[in-house]
Amino acid sequence: MVEVTLWSGLKAYTDGETTVEVEAKNVREVLDGLVRMYPGLEEVIEAGVSVAVDGRIIASSLTEPVKPDSEVYLLQQLKGG
Repeated sequence: MVEVTLWSGLKAYTDGETTVEVEAKNVREVLDGLVRMYPGLEEVIEAGVSVAVDGRIIASSLTEPVKPDSEVYLLQQLKGG
């Protein structure tokens, strides 16, 4: 299991939880696992989020591996120019 920390704005979708555990071996599985557990997150994730694994923002590689002891954060995607 991988522990994922979510930004506080997602508490409305996760029954108030800001830290959840999902079974995952890569970033895609983390996101899929979150949607399985909390279907309301699907729209948010599809709109765009950032994922940080062990202190690195994963820009586009959904196959980036995660380990059970990885530090994983789901972050609000910042847009601008």
